[in-house]
Formats: sequence, C-alpha cells, structure tokens
Amino acid sequence: MRLSAKGAALVGVFSALHAVLYVMSFGLWRNWAIYLEPIEGIILGPWLGLLAALMGGAVARMIKPTELWMFGVIAEPLGVLACGLLARKRWKPLIAIYVAMLAAYFAHPFGRQLPLWTILDILIAFLLIYPAARMSKSLFEEDVKGLPLSLALISFIGTVMDSLARVFLLIPVGVYTIFGWRFEAVYPIFVAGAIDSYIEDLLVVVVSFLVGVPILITLRKIPGFKYPLS
Repeated sequence: MRLSAKGAALVGVFSALHAVLYVMSFGLWRNWAIYLEPIEGIILGPWLGLLAALMGGAVARMIKPTELWMFGVIAEPLGVLACGLLARKRWKPLIAIYVAMLAAYFAHPFGRQLPLWTILDILIAFLLIYPAARMSKSLFEEDVKGLPLSLALISFIGTVMDSLARVFLLIPVGVYTIFGWRFEAVYPIFVAGAIDSYIEDLLVVVVSFLVGVPILITLRKIPGFKYPLS
C-alpha cells in the first residue's frame, strides 16, 4: 500500500492527537484517547488507523510512562483496526480475531473461573459485528439518518475490541505473571476493570454521538475528501 502525502499527513495528525489525548487524560475518564479511536479508524481506515494509533500510543507512553504500557500500545491500535474494518464492511477478519482471543481466554483456567458477567459486553459486541458491518454504508450516504446508529455500533465494538485485547494480554498471554499476581489478586483487578469497561463503553458511544457525528457530516462537505483512506 503506497502512502500518499495526504495519507501521511493525516496519520501524523491523528497520531499526535492520540498522544495528546492520552497525556491530557484526567477527571472524566482514565484514557481520553479512547474517544478518538472510532473516528481514527473510520477516516484513516484499518491499516493507516492502526499505524496512527500505534505511533500515538507509543509516543504517549514515552511522555507519560506506565508499567502497564503494553496494554495500551497493543490494545488501542486493535480498537482502531476494528473500527476501520467495520467501516470497510470487512467483518470476517474481525470475527476471526474475536474468536481467537475469546477461545484463548476460555481455554485458560482463569477464564473459566472469572465471572461471565465481566465480559458480557465482549460477547454482545461479537454478535453485533456483522450487523454493524452491514450498516456501515450509512457512514458515507448523503442521507444521514442512519449515521448515528451506525457510528454508535462501530464505536461500541471498537471500544470492546480494545478491552478484549487487554483481557487477552492479561490472561491468555500471561502478563499477570510478570507482576507475580495469583488468581486471588487477578480476580478483584479483573472485576474492577470490567466495571470500568462498561462505563467506558457508554462514554465512548455518547461522545461519538455528540462529537463524531458532526465531524463526519462536516467532512462530507470537503470537496474531494473521501474516507476511509486505507
């Protein structure tokens, strides 16, 4: 895939925005970069979006280090990738990623012991992948009636993909062993994280509705600007 000058410029802009939002995070929620992920994926597409999120996430953790840096650097690009794939109506690769990560989670002893309610949003998002991909045409039609619902679905699935990647890294990949955590330590951390994730799902959908919809409508008025770029 050749990267045009416009594409390179937009990757730079979005990676910078991604980093700035993460560094500025306070108050409303733990990581403001999550609010950018749906628009990042829809405008840049799956591959340029993944690149921008990877660059932005890496730079952000260099500026604002954390011992859990690997979660964001890997999970955020996958969340953007999910949004980009749905915008391109490419639901099969996304379903394959979900199935692989969920299978690995349930194959792990911790995955079978942790409460099922903690990953209900992941299971619901999995069921919504195909409908969301089918509805993604609303992102590009002149009639904007279907745009809010389509963007809400894509935002929800992308945010949950971010969460699923973190779960995959923590449990099947075994990041918990790096910190010497036993199941007794993982359990309360996982449950608290699940509650945070449900709040995160809602906030991202609301922000996408209030901010993302006007942004996409405005972009349609720019002559010659077509997205996704990849």
